[in-house]
Amino acid sequence: MPFEFQDLSGTFSVGDIALALSLSFLLSAMIGWVYRFTHRNVSYSQSYVQTLVILGMLISLIMLVVGSNIARAFALVGALSVVRFRNAIKETRDVGFIFLVMGVGMACGTRFYLLAVVAAVTISLIIVLMYRFNWFASNVQRQVVKVQVPPGSHTDHIQDVLIRFTSEFELVSMETIRGGALTEIMYTVRLKKGTEPADLINALAERTGGQRVTVLTGYDQTDL
Repeated sequence: MPFEFQDLSGTFSVGDIALALSLSFLLSAMIGWVYRFTHRNVSYSQSYVQTLVILGMLISLIMLVVGSNIARAFALVGALSVVRFRNAIKETRDVGFIFLVMGVGMACGTRFYLLAVVAAVTISLIIVLMYRFNWFASNVQRQVVKVQVPPGSHTDHIQDVLIRFTSEFELVSMETIRGGALTEIMYTVRLKKGTEPADLINALAERTGGQRVTVLTGYDQTDL
């Protein structure tokens, strides 16, 4: 019995494989460059971007394998269910990029090539536009203030300083640290116009007897 590759695949040819994998690679690489260009925070990961490219090609391959066979689809779900991912996603937009390359890979694997190209280019342009024009950015910048005081101390003297240097503040948490030797109080604040974080730190340090005072600025834009 002669060996023929077409008999083994049944529904796709070598050309289909090459086109699907090549197109998914190009589109996933484009999405990876868009992610790199629009990334703002400090936790950029080269391995994550490389994983996006690999994932796009892998999904394309999976869709070629599954095709329209329901039995293969259920077998694949069972096989992939044993995989566990332990790396935490730091940004919600990272999840969006994962789903984007998965969608592009699925379109390539099911041979909807025009859909894959149009969708990848269109969504990438929208991402670049949102980055370029800073869509949905909040003009209100808040800071986190951590103050350490002796246990049992009243917070009135701390709040007096916050009233003087901030336009609004809110108590977030209070907890004992160092085995109960100190109490750490956390506030979210909005500094008054023209006020520097150093001014607030110096004023609070005078009221806490030299205990540690921390002001986190831009915590909502930077990974900590």
